[in-house]
Amino acid sequence: MSGPNILLTGNPGVGKTTLVRKIVEVMDTDVGGFYTEEIRSGGRRRGFKIRTFTGKEGILAHLTCRSPFRVGKYGVDVESFERVAVPALQEAIAQSQLIVVDEIGRMELYSKKFRQAVLQALDSPKPVLGVIQNRRENFLDQIRRRKDVVVLTVTHENRDSLVAKVKQTLE
Repeated sequence: MSGPNILLTGNPGVGKTTLVRKIVEVMDTDVGGFYTEEIRSGGRRRGFKIRTFTGKEGILAHLTCRSPFRVGKYGVDVESFERVAVPALQEAIAQSQLIVVDEIGRMELYSKKFRQAVLQALDSPKPVLGVIQNRRENFLDQIRRRKDVVVLTVTHENRDSLVAKVKQTLE
């Protein structure tokens, strides 16, 4: 039996990644995986990068990325993402006590290797803390239907109280 696996969802900009990072800070455990960060310049969002807990980073998507994979105005750099995120998840499954996946969404799902790594993480005996995009899509729906997954909706009102709740569930 795997889990507990907690996936956060909610509207863009509500603070899901910030919440993941706050939970990780208060957990007294070895964490692996990755989180996303905005790439900003001149006060505007230019793209997204991924950062692992061991300090590796890569581009997930950028305005200037020439890619057949696009989400809105961003080109998704599947190669860079797979080079950083997939090994980070595999290492976390093998070595960490908590696996962080921020996020499972439209950009990330262009990678079949990432989909496989997510399923391996959820199937592992270790808890997963992640963010899942709030939209209908076969892979996302399949994950949400799993018996070992709890999906929590983050709002401006509940996000601060969720830190303690999630920490307690994961411990």
